[in-house]
Amino acid sequence: MMARRSARLPNLLERHGLAAAAMVGGIVLSLYLLPLPQGFFAALLVALAVFIAVIDLEYRIIPDAANALMFAAGLILVVLEAFPGQLLWDLGDALLRSAVAGGVLLALRHFYGWRSGIEGLGLGDAKLAAAGAPFLAWPVLPVALLIGAFGGLLAVGAQALAKGKRPSRRDSLPFGAFLAPAIWIAYLIAQTDFGY
Repeated sequence: MMARRSARLPNLLERHGLAAAAMVGGIVLSLYLLPLPQGFFAALLVALAVFIAVIDLEYRIIPDAANALMFAAGLILVVLEAFPGQLLWDLGDALLRSAVAGGVLLALRHFYGWRSGIEGLGLGDAKLAAAGAPFLAWPVLPVALLIGAFGGLLAVGAQALAKGKRPSRRDSLPFGAFLAPAIWIAYLIAQTDFGY
């Protein structure tokens, strides 16, 4: 049994070594750039983002448990950062941001499916947007979506170049693999001097 486990370890490291390095680097960067508790929550967010990206790239699914953990962590951060007397307002605002972020992607999913007959976004992508929204203020929500979309477009372009042919509407790309890290990037930018 031990030989079997150790044989799988190099394969796992070979397949996910870059992801593990990105996760460790993101955690270190989060803790270096941000004070506590924001640094801790940013580190948790990047760990979840990399986990979601790997799972979405390999299996084309975003685990509900990862979305739930991201959502819960965001709400806990909202509670910790709330000013006295503002807790209910801040929680309500975070829930509204989640509803809007998830609702926009859900509406886009339905509209694209209706117009093209192709499922363009999975439900997990909409749930991921809703789960990450408590971390992001209103002005930062579209930034995260744009970063994720831009990353996805770059990946489509790279795939097209590698295949030597134009992208097709039938080609698929797991958007969550780009949206999850984009949520962390947008949060980090907004919390540092790079933010506006």
